[in-house]
Amino acid sequence: MTALDADLDNLLKKSQDKACTTLLPDELSLLINVFLPSNTLLIRSKAYIVLSACCQRLRSDAPTPDAGTESICSILRQPVTSRLADMVENELLAGLSFLSALFEVDWQSAAAIFQQDGVADGVADSVDLFPTVPSISRAVAHLLGRASGHKACRALVSSEQLLWLECKARQTEDSELRAAAAVALVKLSKGAGADAAEVGGAQKQGAGAGDEDLVKLMKGLVVDGHDTSSLGDAIEGLAYMSTDSSVKEVLSKDPSFLSKLFSFIPRRKGATSQSLEDMAVSPIYGAVVIISNLCAYRPRLTEEEAQMAKLRRMAKTSGGQSQNLDESNPLEDEEHVRARGRRLIKAGVVDALTAAVRATESRAVRLAAGKAFLCLVQDRENRGKVLQSGGAKSLMLIIQGCLPASDPALQSNKVPDLDASDIEPIQALAKLAITASPVQVFGPNEGALYDAIRPFSLMLVHPNSNLLQRFEALMALTNLSSQSAEGATRIARAEGLLNKVELLMLEEHTLVRRAATELVCNLVAGCEEMFDKYGGTKTSASASKLQVLVALCDIDDLPTRLAASGALATLTSSPDACETLLELQRERHRVLPILGRLIDPSIVSAPEGDDDNEVVEIGGEADPGLIHRGVICVRNLFLGVGDASAQELAMDADHVGLVRALVETVKNCAGNISSPLLKPSAEALKWLLERGIKISP
Repeated sequence: MTALDADLDNLLKKSQDKACTTLLPDELSLLINVFLPSNTLLIRSKAYIVLSACCQRLRSDAPTPDAGTESICSILRQPVTSRLADMVENELLAGLSFLSALFEVDWQSAAAIFQQDGVADGVADSVDLFPTVPSISRAVAHLLGRASGHKACRALVSSEQLLWLECKARQTEDSELRAAAAVALVKLSKGAGADAAEVGGAQKQGAGAGDEDLVKLMKGLVVDGHDTSSLGDAIEGLAYMSTDSSVKEVLSKDPSFLSKLFSFIPRRKGATSQSLEDMAVSPIYGAVVIISNLCAYRPRLTEEEAQMAKLRRMAKTSGGQSQNLDESNPLEDEEHVRARGRRLIKAGVVDALTAAVRATESRAVRLAAGKAFLCLVQDRENRGKVLQSGGAKSLMLIIQGCLPASDPALQSNKVPDLDASDIEPIQALAKLAITASPVQVFGPNEGALYDAIRPFSLMLVHPNSNLLQRFEALMALTNLSSQSAEGATRIARAEGLLNKVELLMLEEHTLVRRAATELVCNLVAGCEEMFDKYGGTKTSASASKLQVLVALCDIDDLPTRLAASGALATLTSSPDACETLLELQRERHRVLPILGRLIDPSIVSAPEGDDDNEVVEIGGEADPGLIHRGVICVRNLFLGVGDASAQELAMDADHVGLVRALVETVKNCAGNISSPLLKPSAEALKWLLERGIKISP
């Protein structure tokens, strides 16, 4: 270990010592000077860690974010600005390099220092003072690139500096300077467009001629790949540029570029297996962001957002402004995005993403990878390839890093704080779990399957989830619940899940209502607790749940009716559930007609609350699945009620036409004595005969 290494280690320890509240002048000078380009990459990488720890410590001690920024500035402002005004080359270079590093670690304090009177002018004067010193020019270009990522700092970049950057981006002698200047120009261009859109102007869409030259330049630096000093800048610039649809098309259609880009992501498993220097050289984050941008779909708007976008378009059109909105860009339609995703898959993007997730525990890298996975699995054709390359395991790693640890000892209804970006990898895993068997997704180890229950449940109940995400969570949980009784029980016990599912069973959206009902059907069949809650044990709550299931057996959606009647067929094996259904029949006279229509859609029903029993015809064709479930429900109900109520139930069944429906079912089974309908239908008719009901052949 060198003396500089030891000094940095001591600074790191001091930053973690609560008794130490400030840095000594010598320590501060060391921290600023250590970012000089003459120091090794390993030393500078360690310096980033020390600087980050110091800034975090100062922010944690401050009462507000603004106070934290001022606390950092009060320590760093004077030594940084004095170096930027220094006429000595090495001191000036130290100031430029340190402020550039501070932008990466704590941009708020760096931006505040950059906005100090005279700082921007001092940076501009640096290249005039030392026009032939390459290290000064590179440091200025890097600093302008960092500063241009923030609106307040962009306004301080003069037209002379812009011309200087354009000149340096065109020269070919110094590739590192060329790449750094190109990144600064990209950020200034993108930032100017975003600033214009923010104040109501039309943001430029697509890459202009100058932008195309920058893309070509940075793509060439990546493909060449020999100059590692400019590689990071080139990838950062492409990460900004790849939000343009035309750039997405160019990059995705270049296999050599994609192959080279993916090769920069370390393939060794585990972040601990990599040295700090390896991690610093490899621009993982920028590469993953480019991947995410290339396969990104146009954001789905809610109805309210779509209406607001329409009003904005109308307002801008009426004002005489023409614009090329992303919403009408043909390169952003689903067909083009799918094609880009398939090209990425063919080039080996899944291996690159899984390697990135293994290589680092960085939250930013993993969330960007999760977003990329979500976009890729949007296309069903890609899902098998994602599974084959270990995509599900990578998504579980991302999810585990996003979710707070769960403590079974704490019984709390509080839902963890999750951003929309935290939910995206869960949604990607849900899409895989919907279209493949649990064993294909999670492997033979049931523990991995059980680990997925919590994130799916959170996606279902979390307020930041949209309706599509809730629907996909329901579908994924339904698949998991069919795997084993233990899985169904764990799902039923998930915090807040059942309350949400029961609300979604009443959702107006047909697909969501259907998915919620199918999940309940699986849970009733697989979980004893759920069975008791829904009628296996007679309670006032179970009565209302049974009433909902009966109502869902009579709606205009076949899969929902199949799921609801399947749940009833299971529940009616309990005498308590049968007694509850009998009480509902007495109150509303609708249970038997609804069950009867499962068997024979021509059975009529009296409107609710009509004492004259005026009938309403319900048409439709009989479905074999509904017939089977209806016969089982009716047979179970007949056999499950007590003798005191049997005669009343038999007469009601005869009145609504159930006898005729059962007879027709038996007749239809005449040519197939192995039919599963024959025995339960015959048992139901026998029960009716024993109660004196006349059965006509």
